[in-house]
Amino acid sequence: MIGSVDVAKTIGIIGGTGPEGKGLALRFALAGLRVIIGSREASRAAEAASVVAPKAPAGSITGALNADAAQAGIVVISVPYAAQKDTLEPLKASLEGKLVISVVAPMTFANGRAAAVAVPEGSAARQAQMLLPGSRIVAAFHNVSARDLLDPQRTVESDVVVCSDDGDAKQEVMALAELIPGVRAVNGGGLDNARYVEDLTSLLVNINRIYKAHSSIKFVGI
Repeated sequence: MIGSVDVAKTIGIIGGTGPEGKGLALRFALAGLRVIIGSREASRAAEAASVVAPKAPAGSITGALNADAAQAGIVVISVPYAAQKDTLEPLKASLEGKLVISVVAPMTFANGRAAAVAVPEGSAARQAQMLLPGSRIVAAFHNVSARDLLDPQRTVESDVVVCSDDGDAKQEVMALAELIPGVRAVNGGGLDNARYVEDLTSLLVNINRIYKAHSSIKFVGI
């Protein structure tokens, strides 16, 4: 049984100005949560919030600095992998004891093709756990189409694989994922499995390029 989400909590999205961050912000806001889109620059955060706020309940999405987004009850990491370490280290104290969701998928692009990046710690999520030892790190939402998330009229036909060493945190994020219409949460086991989910993102990007689509993943047999 999947747990529940405290809808009174605010979700902060660190580095939330990209398509995935804005898409998750919109869907969480539509589910009744308050969302802060964070950025290194307040102007960029405000601009990103202004794009999705008109599609959501009034006042449910705002923009602010990453440090302000880190004050939220639940925090999502949505920065490029190359910026993760420098972004998280100054926020360590603010994120102490909090549920922190990593959607970071390390990849590079060359000639229009995506390639997964090897992470010394095993995955971006595992690196986040080492940078934030006092936080409850969960890996999720890597393979959901940002285009689908940004269209509030679209049902998001996708499974979301959720990995964590903290069972209660994993259950809470699985419940959070299923607030998005069409999404099914899948228990992906411990945080060590996050590396496979992160790497799969590069494959989906390349499939999307080939088919000019915006694919997601679905598992059968479970």
